[in-house]
Amino acid sequence: MKADLAWLANPEVFQVNRQPAHSDHIFKVKGKSTRISLNGTWKFCYAENPSLRPVDFYRLDYDCTGFDDIQVPGHIQLQGYDRCQYINTMYPWDGQEFLRPPHISESYNPTGSYVKEFLVEEMPEGRMYLSFQGVETAFYLWVNGNFIGYSEDTFTPSEFDITDVISTGTNKIAVEVYKRSSASWIEDQDFWRFSGIFRDVYLYSTPKLHIRDLFVNGELIHGYQDGKLNIRLTMQGDETGYIRAYLKKSDDVVWYEEIGKKSLLVETEAEIPSVLPWSAEIPDLYTLYLEVYDQKDHLVESLTTKVGFRNFEMIDGIMCINGKRIIFKGINRHEFNSRRGRSVTEADMLWDIRFMKQYNINAVRTCHYPDQTRWYELCDEYGIYLIDEMNLESHGSWQKMGACEPSWNVPGSRPEWSGCVMDRAISMLERDKNHPSIVIWSCGNESYAGDVLASVSEYFHKADPSRLVHYEGVFWNRDYDYISDMESRMYAKPAEIEEYLKANPSKPYISCEYMHAMGNSLGGMELYTKLEDKYPGYQGGFIWDYIDQAVYRTLDNGKEVLAYGGDFDDRATDYCFCTNGIVFADRVPSPKAQEVKFLYSDVKIHVCDGEVTIDNQSLFLNTNAYRFRFMLEKEGICIAESQPVICVEPGQKISLPFGHGIPKEPGEYCCTVSMVLAQDTLWESAGYEVTFGQETVRVILEADYQNADKGTDPGIDQHNGIGKTFEVIHGDVNIGVRTETCFAMFSKQEGGIISLVYSGKEYITRVPKLSYWRAATDNDKGMKTEALLSQWQAASLGQRYLDNRFEMEESEEKVTLTFFYEAGSIPKFTSSVVYTMHADGVLEVAITYPGVEEMPPLPLFGIDFKLKSRLNQAAYLGKGPMENYLDRKAGAKKGIYRTTPEQNLTPYLIPQECGNRTGVSWLSITDDQEEGIEFIALDGDFECSVLPYSAYELENAMHLYELPPVNYTWVRLIAKQMGVGGDDSWGAPIHDEYLINAQEPLTLRFAVKEHSSK
Repeated sequence: MKADLAWLANPEVFQVNRQPAHSDHIFKVKGKSTRISLNGTWKFCYAENPSLRPVDFYRLDYDCTGFDDIQVPGHIQLQGYDRCQYINTMYPWDGQEFLRPPHISESYNPTGSYVKEFLVEEMPEGRMYLSFQGVETAFYLWVNGNFIGYSEDTFTPSEFDITDVISTGTNKIAVEVYKRSSASWIEDQDFWRFSGIFRDVYLYSTPKLHIRDLFVNGELIHGYQDGKLNIRLTMQGDETGYIRAYLKKSDDVVWYEEIGKKSLLVETEAEIPSVLPWSAEIPDLYTLYLEVYDQKDHLVESLTTKVGFRNFEMIDGIMCINGKRIIFKGINRHEFNSRRGRSVTEADMLWDIRFMKQYNINAVRTCHYPDQTRWYELCDEYGIYLIDEMNLESHGSWQKMGACEPSWNVPGSRPEWSGCVMDRAISMLERDKNHPSIVIWSCGNESYAGDVLASVSEYFHKADPSRLVHYEGVFWNRDYDYISDMESRMYAKPAEIEEYLKANPSKPYISCEYMHAMGNSLGGMELYTKLEDKYPGYQGGFIWDYIDQAVYRTLDNGKEVLAYGGDFDDRATDYCFCTNGIVFADRVPSPKAQEVKFLYSDVKIHVCDGEVTIDNQSLFLNTNAYRFRFMLEKEGICIAESQPVICVEPGQKISLPFGHGIPKEPGEYCCTVSMVLAQDTLWESAGYEVTFGQETVRVILEADYQNADKGTDPGIDQHNGIGKTFEVIHGDVNIGVRTETCFAMFSKQEGGIISLVYSGKEYITRVPKLSYWRAATDNDKGMKTEALLSQWQAASLGQRYLDNRFEMEESEEKVTLTFFYEAGSIPKFTSSVVYTMHADGVLEVAITYPGVEEMPPLPLFGIDFKLKSRLNQAAYLGKGPMENYLDRKAGAKKGIYRTTPEQNLTPYLIPQECGNRTGVSWLSITDDQEEGIEFIALDGDFECSVLPYSAYELENAMHLYELPPVNYTWVRLIAKQMGVGGDDSWGAPIHDEYLINAQEPLTLRFAVKEHSSK
């Protein structure tokens, strides 16, 4: 057979001479693996389309000395060829060429010609195979000048028998890889459109008698107490022989059997008493050993595979693991590395799975393709529930600009697409079927519905009854509702989910995608997690998504930066829509992960009125795995601590006294209970905090209540008494105030404080400005805030000082100056700033927003201080340690934290509102010598941020590197800021409870004084 380019555009040709899919087990001959890695440097030639390729490069006599070198595995686009392109739902050629399935471009189809030589020292007794674990999207293979085969399906292995064409000595492999094929129509995932040999390539040989395929299923029986082991082997080789099989837990053999090989299909089953079940909480694994002997009792082959005994089933309409209702605390995970694209390393995978366990994530959906085999092994070992999703997405064929229009949808019910789609399902299931971590097979993503997908679902159910089947796309066509065993939706809002659950549905509910974590997002997540206890049919969801898909590029000035769609002049593109991770592209956790960790914890700790409730919502694990730390703090300083031993069984809750009484002395007290690991685990060391509960109590004396009625500070007195010096200097334009410890100046012309000097150092650069606006987040832009809330930007930028309304009151102990500002919006309104300088050098500030009719929700109300950049150290008593917001603060713990303006600038790919802290009692801003000023809340708490840029500088930048050199430290003190939202990033509003009603007045009172060490 000869290679034919016509196969590229023919959906009915998706493989030629490829080996049938089989399990991913590793075998050994004479105690050693027969695998020979071909990873490394290959020779490579790039062509923009097939007509420009070196047609005869596969011939043995072809001179490849002019070829470049390229690394395998790897994408060609990240090694200097073609162009990186990110795109979401559109097909990547949209607007470039008019194409319809299955046609592909003739002028643009990047083609990579790969050549590798390998040495064979001795011919094997059995067969020799060449395995490609992942090639995007289609490739042709030659060995020693002989055409071997063709394959599509980027994300499952393609293996070829090359026994008859190899010889001892040097052999030549030639691979022709195409970026575009008919497969591109069903690989329209939301990701970078790469190509090349991006997963491992290796040779392996098999012995004369070989286990070609292995299907091992461990199920629980007799009330989940005992195990049933089912083994099915597909043998290769005509010789007779037998198999010794035994199952071990650690060093103990719990089952042994000698199985005769009477045919190519060998099956056996056994009952194992008192097995330890597998779950994500307690991932107990057994090891199955299989030894193949020939008829002369010679050991021919040996292999091991891990076995987990677990049942995943529907019980009374609820998905259950080992008989218990499961809650998926999940996330969608693309394979991604900011330098290697989807060619991830084992180090990446280990980092990912440890992060997930650390942040209480118990489930992953492999969006939207099968992952590397190693990922499944790690999920088995560490304990993660998997939805294994086949490589299928045809989003652009049925949804255009958000509207459902499936007139030319593929695969739909088109018979010519049935074979290639079914092949993908078979390849995934056959490779991955032995992993206990996989509990659900998924028929793909966002491909509408039809007879082809119905056949896939039917195949999954028949081939593997031990798992359930998922497909969200039936939401768009209920005629195919039977495809999916569970109701699965994307970005349904909490009220919509409740509406479904209240209607006595026949299926349980999951959100296969929710909480679109694009930019500064993930607000309101607790509205979803609250449904867990309210509705048994609510079984969790999978956040979109795990990691920002941003890749490094080098600017013209030589600086290396993270880039998103469009930065490579790629068109069409969806720009920054690839930056949806709770982990940044460089695998630094984002502040959003703080909320995930708290809300996903299986153990809930509530502290209220001196009582602690520990609710262990784990299914199988008691709290003996943890230690508890009870801590009483006064304004961030620990004053009492205890570590009681507490065991709460799974599914139980207990209440006990906090044990440390609140002192009568006035102040703010935090009662915190932390739960930490008692011992080292695979994923973290002993002492790591898994979750916490906290209550804040303010003690206020009766006299302070009376002061509060008079409008003075109801908390701790911030004043140190009347100083010896207190002088008010009345100028024609300026009013100076001199005390024993400071000097301040206020301008009647500029409308506020223009000087504040402590210990000879000036802290005011410009008059602080009121603000009603924040730098738009990605979600804000999706909600079209530029139009809907533009009045507030105008109110901020166009505010006018009303010098005719200036007011001043003076006494022996203080002077009060009131300035009024008219907002530059329609309708207009007037806010005020009141400065009160006390004789002891403490400056009190009160800002007031009056409330305005006929205005949309208020983004925020605060005041901006433009300080000198030398003031680059910040400390605060408030919620932390990461940024938090009105709708994303459940996972923030009150305490004393330190940061810098640069550290506080969260590196979202597009600069936007960031760095906010809620529940702040005080904030200090100092230089490297610990000299500076403090801002102290007077009425409750405030919100704040400390950044190297103003909101308006952030608003105008499309990349972090576009921001100017740091010239100032911007301190923003905020009465209230609306939430950040996160139901989706293309129009979902922030929930009402996290909005600010523009009609309601707001006031913020705080004190400013010279910093003193706390």
